[in-house]
Amino acid sequence: MLIETLKKANMDALRSKDTDARAVLSVVINKYNLFAIEQKAVSKEATDSDLISVLSKVIKELGDEREGYLKVGNAARVESINRQEAVLKSFLPQMMSEEDIKKEILALADHSIPSVMKHFKTNFSGKADMGLVNKVARTLQ
Repeated sequence: MLIETLKKANMDALRSKDTDARAVLSVVINKYNLFAIEQKAVSKEATDSDLISVLSKVIKELGDEREGYLKVGNAARVESINRQEAVLKSFLPQMMSEEDIKKEILALADHSIPSVMKHFKTNFSGKADMGLVNKVARTLQ
């Protein structure tokens, strides 16, 4: 599972004294563990797609944090956040391109927005930007 890869990378960051990678990987692992505990409470299993969702949320949070540091002119912290984002993005799967999304939509029997969104959420969760899917689906109607 992807969580094992993250844990190994976290240990490697600890050994190499990479504080930026260690900090952000520890945050992601802890958030995922909390999510997994919540899932177990309702008799569900946390999956890799859930971990990808956690990764995406943390990347978004880092982007928001970077904006704040840019406003106050803290260049050192901005650089640290950029390194943390790069570490997390290396664990995300390759996102589908606009052309790939278009081909997938055209292969569907029903091109309605709800049907297309459901198809992508079910089959390509974490691998396709749902905003882009929506935009492409609307241009094809």
